[in-house]
Amino acid sequence: MRTKFFGNGFGYLVAIGWPLTHILVLVVLFSVSGRTQPYGDSLALFIATGVVPFQTFSYVARFMMLALIRSRPLLSFPEVKVLDMLISAALLEVLSACVVVIAFLIIAWFAGIDAVPRDIVQAVYALGACVLLGIGFGLFNGVVALAFSPWMTGYILVVIILWAASGIVYVPDVLPALFRQILSYNPTLQLVEWMRSAYYEGYGNIVLDRGYVLGFAVVSVFGGLLLERAARGQILAAR
Repeated sequence: MRTKFFGNGFGYLVAIGWPLTHILVLVVLFSVSGRTQPYGDSLALFIATGVVPFQTFSYVARFMMLALIRSRPLLSFPEVKVLDMLISAALLEVLSACVVVIAFLIIAWFAGIDAVPRDIVQAVYALGACVLLGIGFGLFNGVVALAFSPWMTGYILVVIILWAASGIVYVPDVLPALFRQILSYNPTLQLVEWMRSAYYEGYGNIVLDRGYVLGFAVVSVFGGLLLERAARGQILAAR
């Protein structure tokens, strides 16, 4: 927590404040442009149900990768393993995501917005799927970034593309069938659809495929673990 932002504990507040700021900025942009929420009665809630699942996935994947890069000298100690660093980073991001959700619910309550999901169980499942997919991407990214540092820059571009294709500010079901089918293969879009289906009755009936995103997440986790095991010798040799 101390080393994540600015080298002190207070810097960790950025990890909590950034997703909330992301929601606020999008709401302001929508309001200034005169656009209304594409779905539901609250613009802030519509944006939040897209930003929170995507940021949960993105933060877990990104900071698992950064944890290996920043803490690579720790691998000089035989007791410290690559998986130790990856799992600790993932655990911190999971706890951070929980704090962000709680903070948003409190802020929404003060703002008079009913942010409690219609189906709490599905909302929890959706958040769990975000974490699982983030861990899979984090395992893969962390190992690849250790062997090939420019991958960190390349992954930033991947995240930007995923954000634009995740349906955070639009409803995929209203898109033409061809574009909708192409976008449906994006697992982060499925995460956003899953979360919003827990809030809005009948949302995501066309695009949402829970089995696909869970299968994608499980395969990515096992693929990341296999890659870490295969590259463990080279990583330790380079420490």
